[in-house]
Amino acid sequence: MFTRKQRVLGAGLLMSSALVLGSMLPVLAETATTFPLQQAPAAAPLIAAPAAAPTAGALPELTTLIKQNSPAVVNISVEASASSKRNGGLPEGMPPELERFFRGLPEGDDEPESGRARASGSGFIISADGYVVTNAHVVEDAKSITVGLNDRRDLPAEVIGVDTLSDIAVLKVKAENLPTVQLGDSNGLEVGQWVVAIGAPFGLDLTATQGIVSALSRSLPDGTYVPFIQTDVAVNPGNSGGPLFDLSGRVVGVNSQIYSRSGGYMGISFAIPVNVAKTVIEQLKSKGKVDRGWLGVAIQDMSQDLASSFNLNQPDGALVSNVQPGSPAAEAGVLAGDVIVGFGDGKVRSSSDLPLLVGNTPVGAQVPLKLLRAGAEKTLTVTIAKLGDDKEAASPVAKAQSESGMLGLGVATLSSDELKSRKLDNGVVVEQVLADGPLSKPV
Repeated sequence: MFTRKQRVLGAGLLMSSALVLGSMLPVLAETATTFPLQQAPAAAPLIAAPAAAPTAGALPELTTLIKQNSPAVVNISVEASASSKRNGGLPEGMPPELERFFRGLPEGDDEPESGRARASGSGFIISADGYVVTNAHVVEDAKSITVGLNDRRDLPAEVIGVDTLSDIAVLKVKAENLPTVQLGDSNGLEVGQWVVAIGAPFGLDLTATQGIVSALSRSLPDGTYVPFIQTDVAVNPGNSGGPLFDLSGRVVGVNSQIYSRSGGYMGISFAIPVNVAKTVIEQLKSKGKVDRGWLGVAIQDMSQDLASSFNLNQPDGALVSNVQPGSPAAEAGVLAGDVIVGFGDGKVRSSSDLPLLVGNTPVGAQVPLKLLRAGAEKTLTVTIAKLGDDKEAASPVAKAQSESGMLGLGVATLSSDELKSRKLDNGVVVEQVLADGPLSKPV
């Protein structure tokens, strides 16, 4: 039912389950998984406890921030097809460790006999006339959506638009004079900055948690091109689509995924930067879809060995492994082996920088592309085309990585004697070309 990598309907927002993203985060333990913070089974409303006294000392005082912004945070209940449910509501293909975790959760209002399942997630109101932002995976395959307001009203919601590449969706409810959040500037975030999340983990409405920004511009193997904000804010299934605030009370991110071995919070969570969301939201509101620029290259990160072979001091830039025929890159004269180091006014320090720059470029715009070719700097002008469903990998640029994260080549460093005999200053020798690798065929 779900089209993203190994995403399934389980116990969480996902129509009363958690969507599991099967791809691994390569820099962390092999057994852990990044997956959407799925919906959690709906829970009965809780009686609000008296606000705790502000904490003295260096820690931030969060009471006012939470009181001011909680009214604009909503609970999103989704009814969707339960065709993939099995074993009491557990999704097909769920790893054993996750199965054990989700078997301990209540199943909410599942209705297997009617082929429907219910689940809940989070969202936030951005306009007084009823526009609501959440994650795309929260409302994926939804048959009906209900938005629960802070004043206990439950309103039916219409899907205005869904963008799976950014995991952002915009909903609309019929209401007026609703409380709203203020959108901030995620470009100003710094590692170590305090942030606060408000959402509905496991269906527990208006739950606030705090932490710090742990890292910026994280690239995850989930099929999106989002430079995620990594935090240690405690978020769990059901927090999906909820807001991440800075200490000024402005939304700087949309909580989207967690890294976990168990399915629950383990100290690492990821949010979509609000500056990415802003562009998507405006297009979804105006035309119900997002038009992105398309370059038509497959790229990979530079390693130190590769940088040395290209006579570069630093392994910066995005290495072009393939250029799609007829693409804007091909027409501009980009070649396999070029190292892209700049796009327009933006610098490309790694392969994760380029997709966002290209995707946010208006269709038809002419953009200077700065690259290195045979050690020499070169600038080409590309005319950006529109990214369509038929474009390879449905991404502004494609990551040319095999499971090993490389081009499908086996390489070895040349010794000083070998370099001398070949009359080279540096370089690597190709020892193997994988049959299914990006360079297995002429380009």
